[in-house]
Amino acid sequence: MTATLPGVRRRPLDAGARGVATALLWAGLLLVTYWWAAGGGITDLGVWETGLTSLGRLTGLLGSDLLLVQVLLMARLPLLERAFGQDRLVAVHRKAGFTSFNLVLAHLVLITWGYAAGDLTQTPGEFWDLVTDYPAMLLALAGTACLILTVVTSIRAARAKLRYESWHLLHLYGYLGVGLALPHQLWTGQEFLTSTAATVYWWSLWASAATAILVWRVGVPLWRNARHRLRVTSVVPEDHDVVSVYLAGRELDRLPVRAGQFLGWRFLNRSGWTRGNPYSLSAAPDGRSLRITVRANLNGVAPGTPVLFEGPFGRLTERVRTRRGVALIGAGVGMAPLRALAEELDYEPGEAVLLHRFRDRPLFARELDVLARERGLRVVELPGHRRSPKSWLGDWAPIDDVTALRQLVPDIAGRDVYVCGPAPWSEAVRWASIAAGVPEERVHVEEFSW
Repeated sequence: MTATLPGVRRRPLDAGARGVATALLWAGLLLVTYWWAAGGGITDLGVWETGLTSLGRLTGLLGSDLLLVQVLLMARLPLLERAFGQDRLVAVHRKAGFTSFNLVLAHLVLITWGYAAGDLTQTPGEFWDLVTDYPAMLLALAGTACLILTVVTSIRAARAKLRYESWHLLHLYGYLGVGLALPHQLWTGQEFLTSTAATVYWWSLWASAATAILVWRVGVPLWRNARHRLRVTSVVPEDHDVVSVYLAGRELDRLPVRAGQFLGWRFLNRSGWTRGNPYSLSAAPDGRSLRITVRANLNGVAPGTPVLFEGPFGRLTERVRTRRGVALIGAGVGMAPLRALAEELDYEPGEAVLLHRFRDRPLFARELDVLARERGLRVVELPGHRRSPKSWLGDWAPIDDVTALRQLVPDIAGRDVYVCGPAPWSEAVRWASIAAGVPEERVHVEEFSW
């Protein structure tokens, strides 16, 4: 039966898509570097003044390429979403973002310094002349300011001090920054104008990024909301700070969402409704209703509240499953997508085990009891405080994490492992699973970022 599982069938397709995407990324960077070299970029390095300008052109080309690549990475292209998953896309997006920002700053400094004939004392005046006299340079300066805002608020120390909603809103300025920073290169850049092939490449890349955003970040969400018209039907307390929100709408059987996925939600009569949050489904979609379970202040959300959504997103679904045996390991409200998976996945008694970490009270206790009786799901409750920040266990047992995992699930190495919880906790589970013999590609952890 293993050969019929989704992950076995789809792994070659997803791996192929990842390989093609990676090859295209490096091919683009090599291509713009070739055009720089063919345009005299290497020869110009022999003289101080022209060398600064040449390096400025190269950093500008590479930075521009990566800026557009990171836009494509987060444009919610279904092919990339299915192949990489949100956690990997976010990781690559973050690296490409910081790298492109550093290259853009280097471009700004080197070009200005080179145009000032390598004289630092003349650089401020040259910068002023460039901004005021060259086409679209004011736009580029405004775009750079937007990129600086985006990067500064993405630094972990700064992000930790911001509410998620505020960070997400500020992060959208990155799109404005890209849109403002690139036109001056399309209009005046040497490497953009001297070669027909280069001109076609850059305009195509820019148009592809813009089209992807308009289609997948704007058009598709607007169409789906107009079609499904979600509204809250009830709000049910689950714990002292956790609630489940039930939603209904039209033609939900046509919404391509699966258990384990998350969506971005905006409740329209709530203060700050313009700021969305990513919440996972906590029940398997049945074509008639949806349910999310969140630890959040949802004051003002009542039956009848209209809801806007974006998504679904994520790869923490049956799509990645490669084994009949699965281990679902969750903590706190991170149990939501695992609860949905426990309902939707196909398994026989003994094939699915759920490890439930909580501090005081377990979530979905009655629902999990029903799944245990009717489906044969084995539920293991792990109450208590964590022993240390590096441990995923509570006060369950005075043994190390790997030994505990092997005792709880003796055949863990032969299972797919799905993990959801706070990021440091999930990372501890991931490393414990790998240390217990689970291949890394069968440990499925996804960061909920959109």
